[in-house]
Amino acid sequence: MNLEYFIAKRLITAKDNKSSISAPIIKIAISAIAIGMIMMIVSVATGIGLQQKIREKISAFNGHIIIANYDNNQSDATLVPVSKSQKFYPKFSSVTEVSHVQAVASKAGIIRTAEAFEGIVFKGVGADYKWDNIKEYLISGRLPNLAVSLNSEVLISQFLANRLKLKVGDEFNTFFMKEGQNKLPNIRRFKIVGIFNSGFQEFDATYVLGDIRHIQRINKWKPDQVGAFEVFVNNFDNISAIGEQVYEHTGSTLDSQTIVEKYNYIFEWLQLFDFNIVVILIVMILVATINMVVALLVLILERTQMIGILKAIGASNWSIRKTFLYNASYLIFRGLFWGNLIGVSILLIQKYFGIVELNPENYYVNQAPVDINIVYIILLNVLTVGVCFLVLLIPSYIITKITPVKAIRFD
Repeated sequence: MNLEYFIAKRLITAKDNKSSISAPIIKIAISAIAIGMIMMIVSVATGIGLQQKIREKISAFNGHIIIANYDNNQSDATLVPVSKSQKFYPKFSSVTEVSHVQAVASKAGIIRTAEAFEGIVFKGVGADYKWDNIKEYLISGRLPNLAVSLNSEVLISQFLANRLKLKVGDEFNTFFMKEGQNKLPNIRRFKIVGIFNSGFQEFDATYVLGDIRHIQRINKWKPDQVGAFEVFVNNFDNISAIGEQVYEHTGSTLDSQTIVEKYNYIFEWLQLFDFNIVVILIVMILVATINMVVALLVLILERTQMIGILKAIGASNWSIRKTFLYNASYLIFRGLFWGNLIGVSILLIQKYFGIVELNPENYYVNQAPVDINIVYIILLNVLTVGVCFLVLLIPSYIITKITPVKAIRFD
């Protein structure tokens, strides 16, 4: 039998322990560990979840890498066409990390209804478009059918639909200005077959998705000419290295840009969450360890006579220290149990019910997204236990300074 564990267990289950001076301090220590674990789990899950959700939304409307002509055009509209006859299209075989390539084109326009008008960017897509990324945000209707001949079906955001007072099945006119002055605009009439809501205000207020052949006809492009190529990769964590490989294999007449480069202001803002998460982890672990140190010191002082008796009958300093470390481990794991239970429950409630809502104009999402990753939760628990035990070795050293004669007389 493990003597140290046996004594620690008796100390934990002792009836007089509940009425001792250490009882409230022990409860505070357990609560501090539980609250700290809740804060760490929630902060990591929401921080990573927000980063992933915003990244998914940006890539849904832009891909991970955009390949287009060199130009000084800072708008979303494409002016100079690119031929579809490229080595990397439709299969980018020279870069293994590339999973999909799709051809797109964009043109600025104005939607005019009887009551309102809105400036938009009509994004033309073809049969190769990856609708899986948009399907998640579809709230009514269906996706446009681009596999057949040229048609007027489009997908519009809920933001634009509300401002223009449109719904699924309605038709509207869109005016596309011609290059040059004093020329009548091209007019196209589109029919809404689906409405999406990504919660990303910058995209919802801008994009209307439809057939790329409309843009090809308006711009008088050939059927094999498009505005740009959107590239999707398997591992976004290596987007910088993959972006360099893509750039090397696109030829000297084309430029490639990752979404991290295009939307650098958003990704720089997201990096601040990493710093915030680290600060929260440090503060919460610090609070938990300080409370555990105080609790262990009180336990040692409260059991000074017992320590003297154990030393008198031949117990070593390390054996007695192990007894109190076992006692402290019980408090730590008890706090971790409640912390994990409550923390994961909060994440599950938020994931399935979306109680906490955010302003999409500031956070680019409607609800606080969470990423429930078991690996991260286990690592947080291991980190907390490891730091607590390392720190608790210091106050347990006091036991070595207690002499049997003084301890037995201690009152």
